[in-house]
Amino acid sequence: MSERRIPVIEIFGPTVQGEGRVIGRKTMFVRTSGCDYRCAWCDSAFTWDGTGKDDIRLLTAGEVIGELTEKGGEFAHVTLSGGNPALLPQLGELIDRLHAQGAEVALETQGSKWQEWFRSVDELTLSPKPPSSGMETDWAALDGIVGKLENAGRSFSLKVVVFDEADLDYAAAVHARYASAPFYLQAGNGRLGETEPARLLPYLLERYEWLIGTVMADARFRKVHVLPQLHTWVWGNKKGV
Repeated sequence: MSERRIPVIEIFGPTVQGEGRVIGRKTMFVRTSGCDYRCAWCDSAFTWDGTGKDDIRLLTAGEVIGELTEKGGEFAHVTLSGGNPALLPQLGELIDRLHAQGAEVALETQGSKWQEWFRSVDELTLSPKPPSSGMETDWAALDGIVGKLENAGRSFSLKVVVFDEADLDYAAAVHARYASAPFYLQAGNGRLGETEPARLLPYLLERYEWLIGTVMADARFRKVHVLPQLHTWVWGNKKGV
């Protein structure tokens, strides 16, 4: 049986991871196409809205690794991104081959769909989407994923992007529901059309300062990390960084 190919829209790096538990980590990126959500503020909508369809390539795991090596040399860390990479059962083969080369694998998903290869991801982030996204959380699906990971003794973290007070209340509910998991809050970026980092940074800094001040005064958040979206501070809303 021939290997099932992966719909890849970007491979780039090395660069720093801009979000979540491994923020600042030197990493290579593989961005897949397709998503089951349509978040209002998605910063990678080109993976699902049709604008990036001409960039999609169907690659084998070996071809992905070959391109990672060509771009990054002897890499030690790979981030699988989207869209929602959890839609792709064939990523298990890629993860196994990356591990065989000594590379660690990070992945973020909204927690809407389980894949058996979740158990093999070194740094798995579940990022359910708050009210500002316009999406509804499937709590049964998310509970099931968390339960399977906990039963398997696999570590994972949770991250919620926050734009406003309603998002903050949602984040508090997520934090309380999965109290034992490492928890990250990230300031939202509501200016996706701004391409100049120097003009974007004051806004991002203001949003980050607001989130810090609000969370520090909120007793619901006792074990929490408050993060910026690091890559936007440096490169703005540029792709491929």
